[in-house]
Amino acid sequence: MKSHPIRALATAAALVLPALAAQAAPSAVIPPAAQLGPRPFFLVDDMADSALKTALQACAAQRSVYTRSDFAIGHRGASLQFPEHTRESYIAAARMGAGIVECDVVFTKDKQLVCRHAQNDLHTTTNILATELAAKCVKPFTPAAFDAAGNLVAQASAECRTSELTLAEFKSLRGKMDGYNPRGRTVAEYMAGTPDWRTNLYAGPTSGTLLTHKESIELFKQLGVKMTPELKYPAVAMPFDGFTQQAYAQKLIDEYKAARVPPARVFPQSFYLPDVQYWVQNTAYGKQAVYLDDAETVADLPGAAELAGYKAQGINIVAPPIFALLTTDGAGNIVPSQYAKDAKAAGLDIISWSLERSGVLADGGNGFYYQSFDSAIKHEGDMMVVLDVLARDVGIRGIFSDWPATPAFYANCMK
Repeated sequence: MKSHPIRALATAAALVLPALAAQAAPSAVIPPAAQLGPRPFFLVDDMADSALKTALQACAAQRSVYTRSDFAIGHRGASLQFPEHTRESYIAAARMGAGIVECDVVFTKDKQLVCRHAQNDLHTTTNILATELAAKCVKPFTPAAFDAAGNLVAQASAECRTSELTLAEFKSLRGKMDGYNPRGRTVAEYMAGTPDWRTNLYAGPTSGTLLTHKESIELFKQLGVKMTPELKYPAVAMPFDGFTQQAYAQKLIDEYKAARVPPARVFPQSFYLPDVQYWVQNTAYGKQAVYLDDAETVADLPGAAELAGYKAQGINIVAPPIFALLTTDGAGNIVPSQYAKDAKAAGLDIISWSLERSGVLADGGNGFYYQSFDSAIKHEGDMMVVLDVLARDVGIRGIFSDWPATPAFYANCMK
């Protein structure tokens, strides 16, 4: 049968045009302006009356477009609502105005770099325990134990590491909201531990896409955001099958070089001082290397001499937790801490972590991040006061947030 020329062209177009469209279309739709959603405005409404509240309300009333800001750093993406270190979480952070997004970097059994908060957190941040790969976990799931009266005598537990999986096996998993139920008698019960101030709405079976470090770089390039990879200290002894700590630190940098990402767009970070020293001494990316402070209490913080020593080594940026930078004065106001003053006197830039990881604030007892000034927190809206003191009085250059729309809103209005 003779083919019809018009019909043949139409058939060819039907085959070719969708393929071309798929190639041309971005894999994530990012609006030209930040989409903040209602949360920042809820926080402003909840503030006690003050000049800051009035200024923020005026901004909200007058401004119709909000732009991305490097002051807002997506902590593990947008992990207040999305499974951390997943494609969906990263895209959400960019959409809501994060100018910088974080990939925490660990390695697999075949020494490939992937995005996870810790090498040994797969049991709480992925669905591994519900898959056949659970057999590879260094500590298999153990159910909770109860006595005859129903009292908990041993918590449920497990430990699963990226270093036990090949890259292909890691990529077969799905991310879930970080959490576990210590009273779980079954895997399903153990995995159902999301805090009640988060949500599982964005953690369904078609989301929670895990990424390699290389894939995160390509995604961040597409999203137009800067990048802050954190080299996580391994849960396994190093060297790992010949893979040294320095090789690990260099491999992270090499993946940015291979992707042709300029050093000015990357803020490599680590809690392990030798990693930061290595980057400073051996790479062009060391100028913006960030030394993370792992202090648990105010008493653990470095003093003025130690901070000055960091600067003398070529370290330009430190990143302590929020509590390190704030305290209260005699009138109960939130003010800069001695650490904050010492760090600025040493000539160090400051980034802080992490906003919106503490749940509801107004009920008090807000734990780690607020320990040095919790007595001053009375409203959810006091988060804006915290941001204002950090930005204006301490002079931080950015802050990690689990919901970066909040610092993005503040930066648009006040910075």
